[in-house]
Amino acid sequence: MTSSPFPVAETVCPVLKNDWVNDLYKHLIVEAPHGAAHSEPGQFFHLLCPTIGDKAPFYRRPMSIYRIDKAQGRLEFLYKIVGTGTATLAQLEAGETLNILGPLGRRFDFAKRARHIVQVARGVGLATLAPVAEAAGKLGIRTTAVLSARTPRHLMSVEYLRSMNAEVITVTDSEGTSDVAAVERIVRRLIEKEGGDFLVTCGSNRLLQLVQRLGREYGIAGEVALEQHMGCGNGMCFACVREFHAPEGGITYRRVCWEGPVFDIQEAVSW
Repeated sequence: MTSSPFPVAETVCPVLKNDWVNDLYKHLIVEAPHGAAHSEPGQFFHLLCPTIGDKAPFYRRPMSIYRIDKAQGRLEFLYKIVGTGTATLAQLEAGETLNILGPLGRRFDFAKRARHIVQVARGVGLATLAPVAEAAGKLGIRTTAVLSARTPRHLMSVEYLRSMNAEVITVTDSEGTSDVAAVERIVRRLIEKEGGDFLVTCGSNRLLQLVQRLGREYGIAGEVALEQHMGCGNGMCFACVREFHAPEGGITYRRVCWEGPVFDIQEAVSW
């Protein structure tokens, strides 16, 4: 299992847009480097967040690719402000520049394995799975996305996914529709009645456990994109190592940045 087959490049990109989507998330668009055109769903870039005042992030921040607009030469990210790095990133304005490294990591592998992909995502996990729907649509693979958020205003990518011919089902905490039991009923229906035959997830440990259990029960394959703190992003520092179920049994250890961030759904160890 290897990382990206395409050259990894460090590029200083002009910032085209960095706007709020809601009170938690921002949408960042930069001028895409040449290598970005080869990026695949599930891969990520390592962003060097700017130093602003006394805030000086030392490590880069891994960020999943939200969209590659090849026609306009744009690379897009969707992110939540959770710490110093993303706090300074949020202050970037159009016309400034951002240093990025990538594309990095292993992509989703569904092209020859799926006829109907069922996506289950919450929060910023929506950003990671959006390119899956776009790629699947181009291959004629049906996609249904179950999107979970705190409130309706925190739901993101709904219209974007629909524009990719994905079917979208939304559940929220405020409406009392996002509990695991409710999501399980939806996913079971998609498998039993709609022919769902490949499961993907990102953004929630509870949803990962649910999808793993249903995958085992129905004998359905799937993949998970894992979120993890990283140091180098190139597999050298081993800062992102975590436990996985080994195919032969027992526990093994893998680097999320290099062997992942996309893994077989049954190999992931929930936390």
